[in-house]
Amino acid sequence: MSVRPAREGEDDAIRGLVRRAYAMYVPRMGKEPGPMVDDYAARVGEGAAYVLERDGAICGALVLLDFPGYLLLDNVAIDPACQGRGLGRILIAFAEGEALRRGYPEVRLYTHETMTENIAMYPRLGYEESHRVTEKGFARVYMRKNIG
Repeated sequence: MSVRPAREGEDDAIRGLVRRAYAMYVPRMGKEPGPMVDDYAARVGEGAAYVLERDGAICGALVLLDFPGYLLLDNVAIDPACQGRGLGRILIAFAEGEALRRGYPEVRLYTHETMTENIAMYPRLGYEESHRVTEKGFARVYMRKNIG
């Protein structure tokens, strides 16, 4: 199992994985979550997309964006067929390590207010809620973790 930068041509696989991972939230939100409509070809091209490979198959995807003073964990997704094995935690730990490698003292992320499982899980990983805001038509809960 390894986490690596996504390669050109893997955007369709990432998009499909993300769509499967977030499909359960569409009825709650009444629309597709932001990650379902992201441009993964662009994310791969700009070096922001990473994949978690297990036995040659892509089981997870991660999008990391640089901001002044912090790294934004913009998306973390695990294929539903691979969920429940701690792979999401592996990707989050990778994001935190990448933030340290890039010299950031903080990782930030956001989730939708209806994704209550995420809101409950992130504090167990050391994240604290910083604020809530409606942006791009989504009611988002922002969280952060000091790492360095």
